[in-house]
Amino acid sequence: MPDKDTPKQRPDGGLTTEEAQKRLAQHGYNEVPEHRTSPLLRLAKKFWGLTPWMLEATAAMEIAIGKDLEAAVIAALLTFNAAVGYLQEEKANGAVALLRRRLSVNARVKRDGEWRTTQARELVPGDIIRIRAGDMVPADTRILEGRADVDQSALTGESLTVERGVGDTAYSGSVVKRGEATGLVTGTGSKTYYGRTAELVQIARPRFHTEEMIAKIVRWLLIMVAASIASGMALALLRGTDPREIAPLTVVLLVSAIPVALPTMFTISMALGSLELSKKGAIVTRLDAIENAATMDVLCVDKTGTITMNQLTITDELAAGNHRKEDVILYGALASQEANQDAIDLAFILKAREMNISLGGYRQLTFTPFDPATRRTEATLVKEGERSYAAKGAVNTIIHFCRDCGELDGLQRTVNELSAKGYRVIAVAAGQSSEEAELVGFAALYDKPRGDSAELISELRSFGVGVKMLTGDALPIAREVAEQAGLGDNVVKVTDLKSSLEDEATLKAIEVSDGFA
Repeated sequence: MPDKDTPKQRPDGGLTTEEAQKRLAQHGYNEVPEHRTSPLLRLAKKFWGLTPWMLEATAAMEIAIGKDLEAAVIAALLTFNAAVGYLQEEKANGAVALLRRRLSVNARVKRDGEWRTTQARELVPGDIIRIRAGDMVPADTRILEGRADVDQSALTGESLTVERGVGDTAYSGSVVKRGEATGLVTGTGSKTYYGRTAELVQIARPRFHTEEMIAKIVRWLLIMVAASIASGMALALLRGTDPREIAPLTVVLLVSAIPVALPTMFTISMALGSLELSKKGAIVTRLDAIENAATMDVLCVDKTGTITMNQLTITDELAAGNHRKEDVILYGALASQEANQDAIDLAFILKAREMNISLGGYRQLTFTPFDPATRRTEATLVKEGERSYAAKGAVNTIIHFCRDCGELDGLQRTVNELSAKGYRVIAVAAGQSSEEAELVGFAALYDKPRGDSAELISELRSFGVGVKMLTGDALPIAREVAEQAGLGDNVVKVTDLKSSLEDEATLKAIEVSDGFA
């Protein structure tokens, strides 16, 4: 539960340093703790398992019958296999740790009544922080003052930004795209929305395919050897032979039942594969992951930023009155500024370039970036000595702002249909001045598929790997993206499946579907 305000936790002054230190000791650092064992224990685990046990038992039996050289060879293979696996995993863990240090985030926090910059890992519940455009939200934060549009695609898969105002929570790991806000930290570390997800990933320890395969081979070989030894013992007893005389044969059979070099060869081949992947920018934290990736038959991929570019693109324009579609893009681009790197601004500017619409000759005298309070961007322009005005923003804001919006019934229906499909619709207005602005039209934006998505999905399918898309977006937009990426349009809503997961028809629908929304 979020901490309640106390005399030492005032929204105007923040926590005192003393109180912050107490809460840090109580809640821990604002980071997801790694469940890492000691290096010695990780090395010891390389000697634990069915195959290592059999090698160790065989080496002990070789020593018992005086065959020290054979025992030394088996021990050397066992040690080499464990050492290679341990060293490769340590190298990968070191690379991940280096990335974490490079990606450390700072936060603006109010302590002792003064604003200061500190490492995000030192934030505690009850801290007052300031977030603004470009910042990564460092902890789950309840907004106390201001408004901000945040990108939660890394957490929820939503490609469009969401607005966060007073009383709303901005989740740790989301990125502020527009606006500024002051908020109260309500959760840190593993108690955040992001942290709980990360912990689930860490504690998930499935048994790897390599382990299962080797264990299965060894198990069947042991069954055959046990049957052979039992037969030999029974025959020796029937003939009155001393069982100790067949001990060498028992050891030979036992050694033959163990694929001594198999684990070593697996480790070497996967280590070489890990090295090749590292040259291409992929970090392998467990060697088994390579072999498991190679044996998968279904790959579930996130839509936003994986199949799509995580970048808004204009997909359709609706002109109002006597205006043309080109006018919608022209005035929308004129009411934008590339230096701000705002997603919607960039969408209009890139679309203008794509349509060869020249912005030359226009010069911005003033520019007002998007403000959650006004919900629009504005620009005063001049061209050949003549002034003009352009604005773009939320549909209802621009419609009420315009002097003359003309006949809106037909356009409004189309806008509603586009919104229902999951598109973000932006209205554009222009005129000689803000008082004389008229509605130019609307532009529909969405996150389009990457240029190589369809090719990659086709290639994966040629290898026998089925691909399913996962997204938090609305079903219509999910189906459109899936179809454009070459997946097909058989995308289903997860909520329609939850109530009947035991039903055979539902399981069949999951199996044949192209994705889930």
